Amino acid sequence: MNVTPLTPKANPRAPEPARRSAWLRYAPLGLIGTALAVALLAGLHRSFSLEALVAGREALSGQVAAHPAWALAVYVGLYVAVTALSLPGASLLTVAGGFVFGGLWGGAFAVVGATMGATLLFLAARTSLGASVAARAGPRVAAFRAGFQKDAVSYLLFLRLVSVFPFWLVNLALAVVGVRLWTFVWTTFLGIIPGTFAYALAGAGLDSVAAAQRKAFEACVAAGQQPCAMTLSLHNLVTRELILAFAALGLVALVPMALRRWREARAARQTPKPPRRSPDV
Repeated sequence: MNVTPLTPKANPRAPEPARRSAWLRYAPLGLIGTALAVALLAGLHRSFSLEALVAGREALSGQVAAHPAWALAVYVGLYVAVTALSLPGASLLTVAGGFVFGGLWGGAFAVVGATMGATLLFLAARTSLGASVAARAGPRVAAFRAGFQKDAVSYLLFLRLVSVFPFWLVNLALAVVGVRLWTFVWTTFLGIIPGTFAYALAGAGLDSVAAAQRKAFEACVAAGQQPCAMTLSLHNLVTRELILAFAALGLVALVPMALRRWREARAARQTPKPPRRSPDV
């Protein structure tokens, strides 16, 4: 008597490997998005301002003097979180670093924190979106990815030096177009140095800016003019000339790419074309 071996029935409730891998792939970006939503709903981005920074100067200076290593760790960790979560206020945080730690040290700490936070967001986006975009990319998107990767250094330095697009959007876009991790890290670190130190050095002189604003406010009140208000904003710290200088640096970053393409086009024009064959009669 032949006995047919019983095969175990598939469990319909068991998760499919593809679904499980997809869930794990999207988990990093999902966690960042959830944390961002919680922070925005809690209003954390509205709890910090230049006025509050100037008012708490003595308390902050006392904490830094008493616990320098702890203050540094908190500042860098906060900068990493703000950058990775794409919260608004990174520029204000850079000013705060210069205000509390001094222009040079505050700028250096901000560059490290911003690079680390941007790298975390880049890795999360690349894990969640990079493979799927590459798999579904059409010929035009694939050609754009290839062209961008070929001149990635010039493009990345330009995007970092010239703040044409939001910082978080650039981080996500670079993950989608397939930029290498090391290229992303070092170009981000180098490209944000001028702007970061500009804000940090402006923060180091925030006391004088606040004093000038206070003097103008008192003069307005003494003259009986209405309304009188003393407000501090980033526009008081960053001048138009400074923004134009960043734009010029960004254009310089594109020079190597432009020269390479010019040489390639010139070589293509100088290459003799094969003679055309006359059709057989």
